[in-house]
Amino acid sequence: MKKVTLIATATMGLEALVAREVKSLGYEDVQVENGKVLFTADVSAIARANLWIRTADRIKVKVGEFKAFTFDELFEKTKAITWSDYIPVDAEFPVIGRSVKSKLFSVSDCQAIVKKAVVDSMKKTYKTTWFQETGALYRIEVALHKDVATLTLDASGIGLHKRGYRSLHNQAPLKETMAAAMVMLTTWNSSRPFVDPFCGSGTIPIEAAMIGQNIAPGFNRDFAAENWSWIDKSIWNQAREEVEDLAKYDEPIDITGTDIDHRSVELAANNAIEAGFGDLIKFKQMQVKDFSHRSDYGVIVGNPPYGERLGEKEQVEHMYREMGEQFAKFDTWSVYMLTSNEDFEQLYGKKASKKRKLYNGNIKTDFYQFFGPRPPKVSE
Repeated sequence: MKKVTLIATATMGLEALVAREVKSLGYEDVQVENGKVLFTADVSAIARANLWIRTADRIKVKVGEFKAFTFDELFEKTKAITWSDYIPVDAEFPVIGRSVKSKLFSVSDCQAIVKKAVVDSMKKTYKTTWFQETGALYRIEVALHKDVATLTLDASGIGLHKRGYRSLHNQAPLKETMAAAMVMLTTWNSSRPFVDPFCGSGTIPIEAAMIGQNIAPGFNRDFAAENWSWIDKSIWNQAREEVEDLAKYDEPIDITGTDIDHRSVELAANNAIEAGFGDLIKFKQMQVKDFSHRSDYGVIVGNPPYGERLGEKEQVEHMYREMGEQFAKFDTWSVYMLTSNEDFEQLYGKKASKKRKLYNGNIKTDFYQFFGPRPPKVSE
């Protein structure tokens, strides 16, 4: 199996960022669609994409795609795929599904039909009538969209936002993938100070540290495809060696996370230790109105409270006003804030240089970007 078509799934609004990451890995055959990025590459891309892509939710291997208006069509076309090329005789192969704007709308029926078709296909190759399913996991997904069925294998296993460093979190944690996206949508690089004034469990500062030192987001976790029989172990070994070779552990970074809640600060510090940044990221308890920093040309990135809960709105709006007043004193800094509050610019007291629609879970938000001046070039 020389080439595979991979699908990197993405939160709406992040597709272009995921595509940029795919291209940065050296893959050029890239196609962007709603909620996903497709690319064709050799098998080693399964390992490299899982290890390196910061903003995708999962990496899937596309096994087949066809129109299916009836259950018979779905069964026969699924059965026609040589599933034994992908799934060994002892594999565990559950089927999950979803259906949007399709005649075959019963997901449970589609799952059962695909499962039966895969079993029938594999029976021919393996000359058996029963599959124990005690081996490695090969999770199949049947996704129907406008009567087109796409069959994939999930190469990631646990979602890619699970980096492995955040065993503890606060009530409404920001996904690691979204935190990484927020950092990547800024002008920040490791030569500038970085501050998150609403750090919560520390996700944004930790993701910034990983980006600043070029540490692969998947370096500290396992993936389902590591146990797949048709991917040689040497591919994963080489991919992990590349991760180690390209990491810049000695790159100096100036990253701070603050929060009004002392429990969040403690939680964030513990998560940073788990991620290997215990000595590199500073955390402290602080109200946003007390923000201060000695440096110029820094970058502030935050996911403040949105004021959507009962009784919070007035308090949050007051805090937005205080934030605007305090940050106005740091006119050489760039500020980036994610919130669902549509009056944010008015409350903050300044019109954003740019706005970008993003979804934080199911909440429609805007990423407000206030660009400061470019730092002067340092003469060598």
